[in-house]
Amino acid sequence: MTDPADNRLQARNDLAWAISVGGIGVVLFIALLAFTWHFAATLFLIFAGMLLGVALNAMSNLLGRVVRLPHALRLTTVCLVVAGLLSGILFLGGSTIAQQTTALSKTLKSQLVNVKGFLDRNGIDTGFFDFGTLSSTGDDGAPAPTTTPHTLPSAGTIAASGGAIFSQSLKLILGTASAVGNFFIVLFLGIAFATQPAVYRDGLLFMAPAKHRTRAIVIIDRIGETLERWLIAQIITMIAVFLVTWIGLSIIGIQSSFILGIQAGLLAFIPTVGAILGGLIVVLASLASGWVAALSAFILFLGVHALESYVLTPIIQRQALDIPPATLFAFQILLGVVFGIWGLALALPLMAIAKVMIDHFKAEGTPAAVAAA
Repeated sequence: MTDPADNRLQARNDLAWAISVGGIGVVLFIALLAFTWHFAATLFLIFAGMLLGVALNAMSNLLGRVVRLPHALRLTTVCLVVAGLLSGILFLGGSTIAQQTTALSKTLKSQLVNVKGFLDRNGIDTGFFDFGTLSSTGDDGAPAPTTTPHTLPSAGTIAASGGAIFSQSLKLILGTASAVGNFFIVLFLGIAFATQPAVYRDGLLFMAPAKHRTRAIVIIDRIGETLERWLIAQIITMIAVFLVTWIGLSIIGIQSSFILGIQAGLLAFIPTVGAILGGLIVVLASLASGWVAALSAFILFLGVHALESYVLTPIIQRQALDIPPATLFAFQILLGVVFGIWGLALALPLMAIAKVMIDHFKAEGTPAAVAAA
């Protein structure tokens, strides 16, 4: 017979072991959260590179349905075509893009000043908005004239001005270098992931425990297929939004129609929030051409939004994702507030991954799945 004292000792040992394992698990989870929070920008950058790799691999697979070539040749062809299209746009319309970008910046600044004046005249406090850098510019974007007498600045003023100019120039240089560096990091990671997708897939599977490897294979493959379908559908949607916005604004007679079309197409990558931001920019820029043009641009924005929401998304993306709009919008706002523009832009693919995993585990818990097991 088993001694009751031995049973109590074994129970205490099991309890101590459970507490120890649970404590270690909690500490590791907190450490993982702290690591994710501290290196969120880097993790989002890596995830963006993975998405680019998935997109390149998806286009390579589409090309493989038409032309039977090795994966390396298909990927090289896709990269060359994409690079050629971007280079052609910059070469043929580079000056137009630069001119329209400058004109659009001046127009937006002047319209924001007009909006501020309208709100102030109607008794609405605009102090919580940062209009400090805009109020000192005229209608043409040039600095407003001042009436201060022309006196020679002191040595301290010159030194302070020189320090401010150096500080702003350094911030501009560092910001530009950071943006260019992030672009090349995403580009390198995307090409690296797309070149050997099987290697990275096998690496993820290797990290999964052996008894759960079959389940991991199913989940990873479903995530890859879902992201591929969504990215292809999203690229088609972005191109359609760009073309319709550009042509529509050109017909209305809005200046900077090409660059406005580009920003509308790029913002279409961000569901709901991107469309709202793109529409606000288009309407605000159209105010410079009069209320009729602004109303026409607003109607065009509603038409583009209806085209995207009720035609392109149901037809093109019906097999890609099925996420309730309110759930997606709430998740976007949450990640946008916590992680900024990275969280806002990558909220949908992150939620798609979470949805694939939730659907898989829900399917495994159904009575049919349990009976089949």
